[in-house]
Amino acid sequence: MAKNATEQRSDAESRIDWGIIFCVLMLALIGLASIYVAAKHDTSGTSITSAVVSQLAWYVIGTVAIIIIMQFDSEQLWKVAPVLYGLGIFLLLAVLVFYSRAYFVNTGAKSWFAIGSLTFQPSEVMKPAFILMLARVVTEHNNANPVHTVRSDWTLIGKLILWTIPVAVLLKLQNDFGTMLVFFAIVGGVILVSGITWKIIAPAFGLIAVVGGSALALVTTSGGQKLLQTVGFKAYQFSRVNTWLHPSQDTTDSGYQLWQSMKAVGSGGIFGTGFNVSHVYVPVRESDMIFSVIGENFGFIGGCVLIFLYFLLIYQMIRVTFDTKNVFYAYISTGVIMMILFHVFENIGMSIGLLPLTGIPLPFVSQGGSALIGNLIGIGLIMSMRYHYKSYMFSRNESFK
Repeated sequence: MAKNATEQRSDAESRIDWGIIFCVLMLALIGLASIYVAAKHDTSGTSITSAVVSQLAWYVIGTVAIIIIMQFDSEQLWKVAPVLYGLGIFLLLAVLVFYSRAYFVNTGAKSWFAIGSLTFQPSEVMKPAFILMLARVVTEHNNANPVHTVRSDWTLIGKLILWTIPVAVLLKLQNDFGTMLVFFAIVGGVILVSGITWKIIAPAFGLIAVVGGSALALVTTSGGQKLLQTVGFKAYQFSRVNTWLHPSQDTTDSGYQLWQSMKAVGSGGIFGTGFNVSHVYVPVRESDMIFSVIGENFGFIGGCVLIFLYFLLIYQMIRVTFDTKNVFYAYISTGVIMMILFHVFENIGMSIGLLPLTGIPLPFVSQGGSALIGNLIGIGLIMSMRYHYKSYMFSRNESFK
């Protein structure tokens, strides 16, 4: 029996996950307010209107992207995964040739396109494409190998590594180590939920601990840094590590940004200085150091509210994954969750001096179109799960009427 327009509208609304929308909307409002404060107190003369309006425009574009992605069901996402991965690799190759010279001079990374005042970082939109490809690879492998064995699990790990190598190599050529870490986090999360036996996972964690400890020993000693420079690491990367280890030793040069961020967060105390009340200048706080604005204006309480919103968002995404009971969706959800969690952990950690500076933005809050679009595409993938699951349930119910 055909539905009238009111019933169709009601069905469509019930297929939308309003809990996820609420969390993203609240983070967006916090982001716009923080960007306003950052631009208001920016000594470089940044236009407040331009900063806020441009960010709002990116939110609108991202919202359109979510609406489009929600129309794709799991079968369609499965089909487009290799195409999107290939397109992402093409863009990562293209940026090595057509990168912004101005950004390269400022950051040492060849990771940005620039057309006039418009800039775009292809690695950000590569993240959801990479997640889709990994989800397809794991689902395909597990369907062909329903019983896990050590041999089949090693084969799966090999497949995941093969799909990761091109991305890692291209990001290394771009000198974008921070973004590379995000991709590694995504791979790690997908491996953990792929069903690989702990006979492999446990020794792997031990190996990672050994390698990580050795790497930390190398980057924190002068002899180790000289050795790493011979294999392609740059001086500015070691400068970030040295600043992280000793933020108070150089508060006027390389350590200035971190030191000012820590001062701003500390000056906020428990309740903050109040909205738009800023006493500490922090360079580039509208993007990488946006948490310093929240910490200063809203204090410890404001920071906790922000973190709670992220965990509420993660909870909503996990709930959708369990409701849909689709393994392909489960791996997509894992990748998106790991992407967002790593961004949050790294950005807040570096803003308060717990982690080295990497230039990773705070999801849905930091200024920047590329990162925002990439994260909103991830949200679109999650929302398509609920949208098409509900559609499937409605179609089943209708068949019994």
